[in-house]
Amino acid sequence: MTIAYERFNLHTSPEKFYIEACDDGADAVLAIDRVSNEMTLTGKKDVPPSANTRPICGIMGTVRLVAGMYLIVITKKRNVGSLLGHAVWKAVDFDVISYKKTVLHLTEDQTQDNKTFLSMINNVLTTDGFYFCTDYDLTHTLQRLANVSHDFQEMSLLERADQRFVWNGSLLREFLAQPELHKFAIPVVHGFIVMKPCRINGKIFEWILISRRSCFRAGVRYYVRGIDSEGHAANFVETEQIVLYNGGRASFVQTRGSMPFFWSQRPNLKYKPKPLISKNTNHMDGIQRHFDSQVLIYGKQTILNLVNQKGSEKPLEQAFAKMVSGMENGMIKYVAFDFHKECSRMRWDRLNILVDNVAETQDEYSCFLVDTEGKVLSQQKGTFRSNCMDCLDRTNVIQSMLARRSIQSQLQRMGVLHVAQRIEEQADFEKIYKNAWADNANACAKQYAGTGALKTDFTRTGKRTQMGLVMDGVNSAIRYYKNNFSDGFRQDSIDLFLGNYAVYETDGPTPLRIQKDWKFLTLPIIMVVAFSMCVICLLMAGDTWTETLAYVLFWGTAAAVTAAVIVFNGRDFVDAPKLVQKEKMD
Repeated sequence: MTIAYERFNLHTSPEKFYIEACDDGADAVLAIDRVSNEMTLTGKKDVPPSANTRPICGIMGTVRLVAGMYLIVITKKRNVGSLLGHAVWKAVDFDVISYKKTVLHLTEDQTQDNKTFLSMINNVLTTDGFYFCTDYDLTHTLQRLANVSHDFQEMSLLERADQRFVWNGSLLREFLAQPELHKFAIPVVHGFIVMKPCRINGKIFEWILISRRSCFRAGVRYYVRGIDSEGHAANFVETEQIVLYNGGRASFVQTRGSMPFFWSQRPNLKYKPKPLISKNTNHMDGIQRHFDSQVLIYGKQTILNLVNQKGSEKPLEQAFAKMVSGMENGMIKYVAFDFHKECSRMRWDRLNILVDNVAETQDEYSCFLVDTEGKVLSQQKGTFRSNCMDCLDRTNVIQSMLARRSIQSQLQRMGVLHVAQRIEEQADFEKIYKNAWADNANACAKQYAGTGALKTDFTRTGKRTQMGLVMDGVNSAIRYYKNNFSDGFRQDSIDLFLGNYAVYETDGPTPLRIQKDWKFLTLPIIMVVAFSMCVICLLMAGDTWTETLAYVLFWGTAAAVTAAVIVFNGRDFVDAPKLVQKEKMD
């Protein structure tokens, strides 16, 4: 495998960027012309002495905005651990640098649009959870890497990466087209990685959890649900649990993703918008595409659908079950489990009903296991695909329980646990395990819903607590605000970052300048004024109580009627995405 460079110096001159590889023995310099945008390889001797120099940790790629091209670099990284001897890094700070030396060539509107697009790029970059490795392929599971061809092994990191999980894939288009530049390009995954040395029975092993978020049909809660025309599911995450001990290694993979048919749940100011199943699309074609790819990549599939089987979620569960049955595919098994009903009144022990129900299937799927001599003892033959509505809170709880059952078997087969020992009895490891899975839930939730996960008190402690319920209420309130009043901007940011929307250097208006109609400003002002007058009338009573009551009723009615009109027209008042995705533009 052609590894990427690890250390760089960025030399900036008025004409060019010079990115110098500083690894031992490296002499290559990437030169980027700030006028023509051309990228070429050169040597250190060509770097002008007058250039401004600073160290950087890597290149995220390039993006075109209204003002022209921008270079995105990683300026700070943090080591999160070592995977099979390869350092894994978390990118923690970035810089977005303009090719152009000035924006004086832009009109006032263009300057404002460019600032907005820049803030969108920075919005994604400041979303926690970008990871990379310069000499190991983080985008593939251990099992996939063990079953690749010699030709695949000879590819560069950029060429061989699983494009589902390369979040800077669009930013690296120029690099991908020039193989000689591949050592400067680092595929970056988004999600969560934790690596912990653990001890059981005096034996030290490495426990690793990796969640890889797909960049296909990526977005935020409510604005991205279901699947697209290619069968890519919203909020699809591949989670791999790895154990390394004494030269042996084990891996257990699970996936999560939105129910893979065409449905939506657009925000409309209501606490829980009603989900709608599309009536004008071929659901069977979409779900078939989704599971064809899943079976090809992961083998057999067991769907764990955790949505409510009553209320607004019921039609979704029924539709999903009917479509899976209609596929008549022996590789796919469907299991419905009404999480909230089964666990109502704090009966969280009933989750074991589901775990016990699929135990035989989990034993059949097995895990990927390699002994100390490098011999493959078993391969994972299938995966559990879990989902709830958001594929966050309920899903993470179930995944952590299935992963615990898998690691119990793995550690026994690797000789770390005695046959009669249980993972639950290992207090030190249990603490590490539960906290890591809770952190995984929080990371995935913040990236999709904008807040930490719900129900993490159960994941961390094994039981539901009153304080956990309070924190869930706080997070739910924050989610409500963000989903209604800031997620349109977040969705636009993701679409711009991933290349779903392209910016062109034209004089025409951008979608950012779409104006809200009169209702957006007028009605909220009327409601606030009416409510304020109602309060004032209560505090400053009139000469008689009937006069006071009349004023209060008038202004109270005005406020209530205006609020009702706003809620009725809820979609006009939420922060909706403005950018048209590329596939729709074409």
